[in-house]
Amino acid sequence: MKLATLKNGSRDGRLVVVSRDLAWCADASPVAPTLQAALDEWDRCEGALRDLSDALEKGSVPRERFHEREAHSPLPRAFQWADGSAYVNHVELVRKARGAEMPESFWTDPLMYQGGSDAFLPPRAPIPLGDVAWGCDFEGEVAVITGDAPIGARAADLGRAIRLVMLVNDVSLRGLIPAELGKGFGFFQSKPPSAFSPVAVTPDELGEAWDGERLHLPLVSHLNGELFGKPDCGTDMTFGFPRLLEHVAKTRPLTAGSIVGSGTVSNKLDGGPGKPVAEGGAGYSCIAEIRMIETIQDGAPKTPFMRPGDTVRIEMFDHAGKSIFGAIEQTVEVCGG
Repeated sequence: MKLATLKNGSRDGRLVVVSRDLAWCADASPVAPTLQAALDEWDRCEGALRDLSDALEKGSVPRERFHEREAHSPLPRAFQWADGSAYVNHVELVRKARGAEMPESFWTDPLMYQGGSDAFLPPRAPIPLGDVAWGCDFEGEVAVITGDAPIGARAADLGRAIRLVMLVNDVSLRGLIPAELGKGFGFFQSKPPSAFSPVAVTPDELGEAWDGERLHLPLVSHLNGELFGKPDCGTDMTFGFPRLLEHVAKTRPLTAGSIVGSGTVSNKLDGGPGKPVAEGGAGYSCIAEIRMIETIQDGAPKTPFMRPGDTVRIEMFDHAGKSIFGAIEQTVEVCGG
């Protein structure tokens, strides 16, 4: 089952069920007016939404064309957005880039921060940037939306709490991160609003690509029309999603509609840090990684961070080459501030 939120002038949009080929959608408001409302009463709503999805595939219900540009992020705002760093290769590279050592504990204990969840960007909305010196970077990730789970829930039980899977562009302002983390209080200004894929899907929709913990498909990123990365999301993911959810639930409950991200998808190559696509590697899901590789190889980075007019596109395809979630496609624009 595929779900999306269409922009309708309200904060939380209108819930629709989307066809598997992303061509059509059907109004789901008779079941639930918004995705959050459906998540709040998932036991009641799931069956009705699946029935509507089946009817949409058969063409037996009223339908309308689904246009990704008309979609908001599936949850335009959420009660919680917690982003992990499950790909420890990425953590190691970006910490090296700012001269910070990585503790060994990062390989056994997930790293996570709590991001702003009050105003996500639509997947085709511009990335607002107040100053090029802030170092605007994209970060391609996978995220899950959860149901309720109690404090202390364990990974073995938390797979069933995953309601939906989607993609995310977790925008980072690299130029602001070192000073901000130097204060010892975590990210804030360096993490502006994120954008999520036009469509969120139930795990069963992913078939064999979803093993209950990881999504085994490449995440494809293009920067200004050029292939930038295609790392496999199931490779080099140190912590699966149930383990990330366990980390969240250690001292607080998971509330229906919580979003938990994987962190930037990152693959090694032959035991090394990875290579650009042009050199036979899987490439990268953020600019910071290729800058680190350039620093290792050449002594200094040469790939610039995003500037006004630059466009990033993040998407995932099934084994038949069809888009699963639709595309996040965003262009950097100057804003006040």
